[in-house]
Amino acid sequence: MSARRIVIMGAAGRDFHNFNVVFRDRDDARVVAFTATQIPDIADRRYPAVLAGPRYPDGIPIVAEERLEELAASGGFDEAVFSYSDVSHQHVMEQASRILALGADFRLLGADPTMLRSKHPVVAVCAVRTGSGKSQTTRRVAGALKEIGRRPVVVRHPMPYGELAAQRVQRFATLEDMRRQRCTLRALAAEVEPVTLALRFPQIARAVRESTTTNLPLSFLPDLIDYAAALDYGDIAAVVFGYPYYAPELDFRNLPMVDPERIRWKVQSALAAVETAAGAADLAEECEVLPAR
Repeated sequence: MSARRIVIMGAAGRDFHNFNVVFRDRDDARVVAFTATQIPDIADRRYPAVLAGPRYPDGIPIVAEERLEELAASGGFDEAVFSYSDVSHQHVMEQASRILALGADFRLLGADPTMLRSKHPVVAVCAVRTGSGKSQTTRRVAGALKEIGRRPVVVRHPMPYGELAAQRVQRFATLEDMRRQRCTLRALAAEVEPVTLALRFPQIARAVRESTTTNLPLSFLPDLIDYAAALDYGDIAAVVFGYPYYAPELDFRNLPMVDPERIRWKVQSALAAVETAAGAADLAEECEVLPAR
């Protein structure tokens, strides 16, 4: 019996984890591709062979999710495994219909086959979407464990915005670790609390300066400044997505938790209707619109 050909639909996170714990060493399944969405600059790369294992000496291609139909036409696949979050139930089912129309099976992996095994007690901090407060909750739990004399270790999957093989394992205990691991601004902004940023700004700024690069030539800077000066700010307005509609829940500190799905939907609908008076009025009903400055 030939191995089932698998496509893992992901966003550079749970998809790689699902491959490692479920498919990596199986002879009855072969992952032919990862698809990528949400995270920029992940597609058109390869999951490296050093991480994929001996069954994948050339690694595994990572292609844009928009190319699923191309994958089906070129070599075909038997099953697509949906492996990312921050989307609505409707979006998941639309992808399921898309896969079924291509003649393949659609699958969601359960908790038990994807859990990591541990010899020590584990506290899992989970959420249904990004921005719910997992990091803050984890710090609170870790602090409570330290107060009773325990030595907690916080584990999460790496954020693969850089070179995947080099970032296979990352340890963060000091700001020097952040510099050594070449943290991106995205990850830094997600993890640093405002109080920490205020108190440790010189050290954080130095770590960012030493660990970030750009391929944008410095000679472009004058032109970019000229373009910014030429913008007509009279037609630009800032939209504030505030409490309670866009932050309907409070975290354990009684602070609003933003709902990115509502914001995403409103931005998409606003862009489609902003040219009409009705669209602008609808936007103003739920958002505080600040005039350009």
